[in-house]
Amino acid sequence: MEEKIYPVAGIVNSPHQFSYENGIVVTCVEPGLARGELRAGPDSINPHGMIHGGAMATLADTVAGCCACSKGGNCVTASSSMEFLRPAQGDLFCEATPKKLGRQLSVIQVTITNAGGKTVATGTFSFFMARPGEG
Repeated sequence: MEEKIYPVAGIVNSPHQFSYENGIVVTCVEPGLARGELRAGPDSINPHGMIHGGAMATLADTVAGCCACSKGGNCVTASSSMEFLRPAQGDLFCEATPKKLGRQLSVIQVTITNAGGKTVATGTFSFFMARPGEG
């Protein structure tokens, strides 16, 4: 299956965007699905040499937001929760799918895996939705 990139990914993957500057690249956005990865570097780690939880949360929020906007419109994060399941090292991969894609509120679930395919974190993100030109 050919992966598609929708316009939101072009913005997120641009220099001077927070996620881009923190090593995050969105690799797929299509209706009801988004994927991205954290290309871990020396600025991604905590004092213990593991990927910082904030880096994982940023990856999850970015990819979830792209999923929420995958059918058009704009969004901002309303709430989030993360479960950090095991320490992580190296590049990480995130997949986001909707629990609900709504006109005013969308709820997205995320799974973050390591290069070996093990789940290192999961999360749920809620987004306020706006159509272009609103807000």
